[in-house]
Amino acid sequence: MSAPSDAPRKTVAVLDYGSGNVHSAVKALVHAGADVELTRDPGAVMAADGLLVPGVGAFDAVMRQLRAVRGDELIDRRLAGGLPVLGICVGEQVMFSHGIERGIETEGLGQWPGTVRHINAPVLPHMGWNTVDVPQGSRLFAGLEAERFYFVHSNAATEWSIEGRTPATRPLVTWAEHGERFIAAVENGPLSATQFHPEKSGDAGIRLLRNWIDTL
Repeated sequence: MSAPSDAPRKTVAVLDYGSGNVHSAVKALVHAGADVELTRDPGAVMAADGLLVPGVGAFDAVMRQLRAVRGDELIDRRLAGGLPVLGICVGEQVMFSHGIERGIETEGLGQWPGTVRHINAPVLPHMGWNTVDVPQGSRLFAGLEAERFYFVHSNAATEWSIEGRTPATRPLVTWAEHGERFIAAVENGPLSATQFHPEKSGDAGIRLLRNWIDTL
């Protein structure tokens, strides 16, 4: 159910750590109905209803940039307190334990076990619109199960190994396929992430961001 029109707008901090493409993410979140601040200030990051972690480029470069502004610590602190975080593209990839790119293995944030690697596909990067296989009960994709989303990537996580203690705590994993199956999105308690770019996915992407904002 949507919040009443007179309800206060949710606040979202977009983590400003040097990643590209942040301004399109800010605009998309505003369009989806949030009050948005592009910031690396710890107080603002912790006070926001939601934190969006963007990411473009190489896994190792994004991890260096995150650590340079203590973004890794802020993400961990928010999640430890049950405060929502949404990662996008490489912002999703770094949530895994490791990434291997151009022969370089880099330690990720370790929120989920697994390695992000080059996907086995005849054409890379995987660039363009693709469908996704949405699990039952997804809140992120509610009403969007048949939609397509915009991907730009060559690496991805292709395995998932976490199971919840009960069906209510089981992470919801959305899959897509390009050469092989890979993880397109995860919903895991306060931590959600998408391999695709909602901010480049037209109306479907805005609706997905609105679904996330509605959970804050």
